[in-house]
Amino acid sequence: MNQANYSTSFLVDQTPEQVFAAVNNPRAWWPGQFEGAMDKPGAEFVYAYPPYHRSTQKVVEFVPGRKVVWRVLDAHLSFVKDNAEWKGTNIVFEISRRGGKTELRFTHAGLHPGRECYDKCSVSWAGIVNNSLRSLITTGKGQAGQAL
Repeated sequence: MNQANYSTSFLVDQTPEQVFAAVNNPRAWWPGQFEGAMDKPGAEFVYAYPPYHRSTQKVVEFVPGRKVVWRVLDAHLSFVKDNAEWKGTNIVFEISRRGGKTELRFTHAGLHPGRECYDKCSVSWAGIVNNSLRSLITTGKGQAGQAL
């Protein structure tokens, strides 16, 4: 069965380097708590949004101005039956130029409609990426302090 991963994208006037810098500052756009580094290949960090979410991510791709991939090494989601549903999935940020603008394409590879988390997680990702991350890129201020 071929199931689509969750994906969203948007265009901004900022450079690929500016978009890349914003992506790599999730403390400014992703509400929650962070421990560890996320700014180089092989780096690992823990993300927590108590009591709902805790996960460990590893930076598996890091191409300045073009791409970042975080592999979810471990996860605990308290609101689904399979608490480890995100484990083994990839969170992907692809940056490219398109018609004089910069496109950011976000994909959570492994998060698809067949997963229990899909409805809630896709809505959360849409708000976090399309609102908070986009705001950080375009205005210099993310919305990490706001509830999901």
